[in-house]
Amino acid sequence: MENPRPSLRKRLALKRQSRFIKKHARRAEGATIRHARRFLVNRWDKILEIRLHVFGWLAGVGLIIVIVGLQMVWFQQSYVETKPVKGGTYAEAVRGPIQTLNPLYATTPAELAVTNLIFSSLYSYDTTGNLRGDIAKSIQNKDDQEFTVKLRRDAHWHDGTPLTAKDIVFTINLMRDPSSRSVSAVSWQGVAAEYVNEYEVRFLLPASYAAFPHALTFAILPSHLLKDVEPSAVRENTYSVSPVGSGPFSLQLLQTVGDEVDRKIVYLNANSTYHWGRPQLDRLQLHTYKDDESMYTALRTGEVIGASDVSSDVARMVDSNVFNVISRPVNNGVYVIFNLSNPVLKNKEVRTALRLATNTQAISNSLYGKPNTLHLPFLPSQVKGSDSIKVLKSNLSAAVKLLDKEGWKLKDGVRSKKGQELRFRIVTRQNTEYETSLKELIDQWSSLGVKLDAEVFDAGDETKSFAGDVLQTRNYDILLDELVIGADPDVFAFWHSGGLLNFSEYGSDVADDALTSARDQSNPALRNAKYLTFARAWLSDIPAIGLYQSNITYIHTKSTRTIGPDEVIINPSDHYGGVLHWTAEKGRVYKTP
Repeated sequence: MENPRPSLRKRLALKRQSRFIKKHARRAEGATIRHARRFLVNRWDKILEIRLHVFGWLAGVGLIIVIVGLQMVWFQQSYVETKPVKGGTYAEAVRGPIQTLNPLYATTPAELAVTNLIFSSLYSYDTTGNLRGDIAKSIQNKDDQEFTVKLRRDAHWHDGTPLTAKDIVFTINLMRDPSSRSVSAVSWQGVAAEYVNEYEVRFLLPASYAAFPHALTFAILPSHLLKDVEPSAVRENTYSVSPVGSGPFSLQLLQTVGDEVDRKIVYLNANSTYHWGRPQLDRLQLHTYKDDESMYTALRTGEVIGASDVSSDVARMVDSNVFNVISRPVNNGVYVIFNLSNPVLKNKEVRTALRLATNTQAISNSLYGKPNTLHLPFLPSQVKGSDSIKVLKSNLSAAVKLLDKEGWKLKDGVRSKKGQELRFRIVTRQNTEYETSLKELIDQWSSLGVKLDAEVFDAGDETKSFAGDVLQTRNYDILLDELVIGADPDVFAFWHSGGLLNFSEYGSDVADDALTSARDQSNPALRNAKYLTFARAWLSDIPAIGLYQSNITYIHTKSTRTIGPDEVIINPSDHYGGVLHWTAEKGRVYKTP
């Protein structure tokens, strides 16, 4: 084995090398110290003499750096800006509950919201409030009783299947079938849908109806998925919780939150093959809430970044530094409706006195957003010349004289006649605006000597139904409620003696004839004349008092883009007219040259 110890010669060589290195290190150290003393220590007084120049140069260099930085920021602002950007998730609060995702049975705001986002229709309302073709490409009208619709060929269901005339005919027949229990079954009775070819369908009406295109906004269902399901079993079918549509968004998931049955989240994905183009958003979520308090909490905690059709209470509470509050009129009207089966209210002079004692402007001023007052059975913008019709103005002294003349004597603040008090039971729904209007109305009519016994219906009480317990039975003397007028001034259902929603039991030969004739007439000028005739008769007969045009109040964070500044909304559920352009966030983007 070799000896690892180095030889004597090698050890002597290493020792000489070590001494050499140490010697040169000491020399280098000495030279460094001499140079430091010569050029730093011995010349420190010189440095002090030029310190102002040193600091000046340092300040100058710093100033140059700051100027260059500011210049970079300045020039960057000229070609970069903060704008809404594509992508992201928009979470919106809507009022629930959600019991079904099938549009045949959609009634709550949340269910209607799902319908508008997942499904397509033949026609829809654009952001100007006008009817536009969605699946429909064109329409031919023959005598206001036969309508032939041609369909676009690029529309598909979310599973890729083409949408054709078979789906339209299937949907109409399903809605008409009483066993399907569709909420719109009554409206489609007597209407036949005929298959012409793959992309053409014909509608045959039992009578002329000029406004029929406005009825073609129903959601279309896929025949290839539901044709083998019995109409009576459609509601309970799995399709009602996992629908396939053809709209701008497709269903990803329906989630029940915790143990709360009414608390759900609908997760939607953008439809990349949508026939009108892909939405800017990647995802959209609908969070359901049962009351104003929970909606406000969701906004405040950031659980959602938008909320639809909120009450004025929520709008007043949100932080204006974080949220934009949009208040926009919709085509609904709030009315005081007289039940003309009441013996006292049958008297036109009593109704006239109540009309004279009603200050609609004061009611509007008491409400959030001060909505437009409404004196007609439709919107003035819908019928030319209607704003020039003479309307009774508020005049308490004239109302007092009229009741005095009719023998209603004032005693202890309440009028009476032959032992009967001028007293009515007025019913409304639980709603901040309705309740505020009711309070104002009670104050105004009490000055006339009219006593109102108010009943506010609790919409949250699941043991009761406003439609069944109040509307259908006409269980009120006076009803304060909202009527959905829509995009067309056809208010036949509310004021014709045969109308299904004639809550006043109003009957007038002049009004009936005008409403019927207007339905039969597609000539705009003649239709307009018929509605003017009806409006004059309605104002003269006073079956109701118009109070104000309803507003929708929408809230969203300032970093998002939703309802446009000039957007027209027909119904609260139609506020998704511009949803393709909604965005969830803002980012810095280069300006287009």
